Amino acid sequence: MGGSRTVSHPPQSVLLAEDDQNLRQGLAELLALEGFACLSAPDGDTALALARDHAPLIAIAIVDVTMPKLDGFALCRKIREHDPALPILILSARDTETDRVLGLEYGADDFLTKPFGARELLARIRALLRRAALSPARPPPTARFILGDIEVAPEELRAYRGKRRIDLTKREVTLLRILHDRKGLVVSRNDLCDLCWGRDYMPNSRAVDQYISALRRKIEHDPANPRIVRTVHGFGYRFDG
Repeated sequence: MGGSRTVSHPPQSVLLAEDDQNLRQGLAELLALEGFACLSAPDGDTALALARDHAPLIAIAIVDVTMPKLDGFALCRKIREHDPALPILILSARDTETDRVLGLEYGADDFLTKPFGARELLARIRALLRRAALSPARPPPTARFILGDIEVAPEELRAYRGKRRIDLTKREVTLLRILHDRKGLVVSRNDLCDLCWGRDYMPNSRAVDQYISALRRKIEHDPANPRIVRTVHGFGYRFDG
């Protein structure tokens, strides 16, 4: 009575989707030694069910590309439909530019080629978790939000200005969410690349500017004088409210 009590925090959970039983078991043991709780799945369908049932507890997903029922690319896409910000690491035996680009386009944050060492895997996991910790808190994926005179509806991939409907891509919704959550703060081009594309795969800052320009043509009254996505020359972009 009256003594101090140590409060233990639940371990971070990792969703591990890997059809190779030996590799899956070995990775689960490695993650357990590092203090993670592991939710293991032998196929994409099982992994998707775990992702949906345990979403608030999962800190990161590790997804093999070649799996039965639902491959890794399709799994990434479906996870992104209900959790735009969950860090996802793709594992693949193929090391082609096409596979890496596909993984990133389907929503992965990083790509690791088999075979790999335990130290590299853990380093990539920690890097993704650090990046997630610095990102805005993961909001409910269907929560609507307001920027200026438009209302963004993530569940519909649309924005509304009065009765006018504006179709958006998932990446555009993510970008607008970032600016909304950092209202009044400048978001650099590099940060936008990291948070929207997962890794800096944009060839140069001009490509980011071109992407923003296309988005402005959708949402701004006057794209040449934007009021929602403002440019801070030499730094990045900002939403002032």
